Amino acid sequence: MTPTGSHRKLAFFGGTFDPVHCGHLSIAKTLVELFGLDLFFFVPAFHAPHKPNTKPTSGYHRFAMLSLATADEERMSASTLELDHAKSRYSFDTLSELKAMYPDDRVIFVMGADSWMDIRTWHRWEEVLLLTDHIVVSRPGYAISFDHVTDAVKGRIVDARGETNSIPIRQTPHIYFTDAVHFDVSATEIRDDIRDDDVLDRTDDVPDVVAKYIEKYELYR
Repeated sequence: MTPTGSHRKLAFFGGTFDPVHCGHLSIAKTLVELFGLDLFFFVPAFHAPHKPNTKPTSGYHRFAMLSLATADEERMSASTLELDHAKSRYSFDTLSELKAMYPDDRVIFVMGADSWMDIRTWHRWEEVLLLTDHIVVSRPGYAISFDHVTDAVKGRIVDARGETNSIPIRQTPHIYFTDAVHFDVSATEIRDDIRDDDVLDRTDDVPDVVAKYIEKYELYR
């Protein structure tokens, strides 16, 4: 899917997606409805810079699984932006490129609560947070703090936790916190499940097309 037009709300969710699971899709579906997003892009990383010692499954397989998982979703798509660069990149560079690619649109970066809590370890972290809009998705029971960021960043925070109706995107860039997405599954648990006995037992945690792809190509064994 190639976005066209102007003044759209475009969300970009980066990660390894190794593999994509129903929790990832739940985040996308909920945020599209909650924030009125026009498009939601999954952006698989070539190699996450904060995981230098962990080698992910090939980008080809991860992108293929994302494409299958989003094939029937009108407002969801998988992007090859990071994979095309074929190297580890920082979020600052990615967001700068996206803003240049879509100058007439609202670029919205989606991250998990764990990333928010570790944000000070990111390259040029304050600039990342001030560069675009952000949506921070908290996991079940995850404690959120705002004490570790600067006053400039705090001034952009919109704490929308507890809100389940429409949340409007404001005229200027902000950082929105939501706990409207409920999921309790991780890619690590799925990989470990397969490695235990070469069989994917957690079939409810991944889309059927992804489960079949994993089986066909014998991934995570």
